[in-house]
Amino acid sequence: MKMSDMFAMLAQNARVFEERMGAWQAEMSKNSEEAMEQARKWQEGAVQRQEEVNQQLRAHMEQASEQVRNQWTQMQSAWESQFERLRQQGEEMRAAAMKMSGGKDSAGFADWAEAYAAQMVSFAQKMQGEAADAIAKATEARANRKG
Repeated sequence: MKMSDMFAMLAQNARVFEERMGAWQAEMSKNSEEAMEQARKWQEGAVQRQEEVNQQLRAHMEQASEQVRNQWTQMQSAWESQFERLRQQGEEMRAAAMKMSGGKDSAGFADWAEAYAAQMVSFAQKMQGEAADAIAKATEARANRKG
């Protein structure tokens, strides 16, 4: 093989590699944008659902006895404490991720942020499942009380 042919082949391989890298980067960027859009939509829906739950909760609390209100306040305080502990643990994990990457690697932070978001969404979904179960039990109890 001639030296000029070898250089031509290397140049062609470099062009193909650059094209593929560009395509990969575009695809990764697109996926990232789609994920962010989905996260924004989920957050908007979550805010709306939370407001609906808050309205229902206020209506129920107005009709509840003092004992039930006190129990609810204690449960809510415990949940908020648990959430704060999770948030603090997440902050510690973020600091550790940044330390491992020398504090300069934005990709390391991005990886951490994505993992943290996924964990928090999972936690929120579990809590929504618990809430749905509680609503179903309350509905059933009301139906049994009337019938």
